[in-house]
Amino acid sequence: MPTSGLPPIPGGPRHVAIIMDGNGRWASSRMLPRVAGHKAGVDAVRRIVRAAPKLGIETLTLYAFSSENWRRPADEVSDLMSLLRHHLLAELEELDSNGARLSLIGDWRGLKPDVVERLENAMESTRHNERFRLVVALNYGGQDELVRTVQGIAQKVASGAISPAAITPQMIEAGLDTADLPPVDLIIRSSGEQRLSNFLLWQAAYAELWFTPTLWPDFDENSLREAVEAYAQRERRFGGR
Repeated sequence: MPTSGLPPIPGGPRHVAIIMDGNGRWASSRMLPRVAGHKAGVDAVRRIVRAAPKLGIETLTLYAFSSENWRRPADEVSDLMSLLRHHLLAELEELDSNGARLSLIGDWRGLKPDVVERLENAMESTRHNERFRLVVALNYGGQDELVRTVQGIAQKVASGAISPAAITPQMIEAGLDTADLPPVDLIIRSSGEQRLSNFLLWQAAYAELWFTPTLWPDFDENSLREAVEAYAQRERRFGGR
């Protein structure tokens, strides 16, 4: 992660989550196959992962593959899995050398065994790093996350370990995939769409939202800085007034 020359922004977010949207439209506008857009999107990931710590971001969560993406054509899903194997994980040495820790959220263990093994190895090799946290959402869906969390609590109720009246928001948060992460401060979505698309539904309750028409392959350090600066100018009230 070479230095980007971007100074930290006072009052900026600690935890930024990004819905990386627009790869397909980027490719279509250039009369290229969709896989070309996904490859260009990987380059954007590399830029943003390098820039984020320089802007004072401590945790960056990227929505890489949703639980609904399985509905896409089989060849596109295959291309996405290939990119995961050969590109994102190829960044491991750079992540490690720059003190970045890789974490995953979602039902990522439901991916193919060779992908799961590589992901486990990547997390293990970076688990002692503390400078920056890169979280990748793989086979992730916010509704699925909540269902899994509620099922875990329901089992405790059924066993008599807790009563229904003892269930609290804190208990739900402790069961989420993001339980060991700081609260999400800012959610960014590229491509002009203005929806969460089943991403971090519980965690988004008081997160700031920032939408940009920029397609993900064109998203760069300046795009990220613009979002962080906009966040720093907002007054967060958390429903208090």
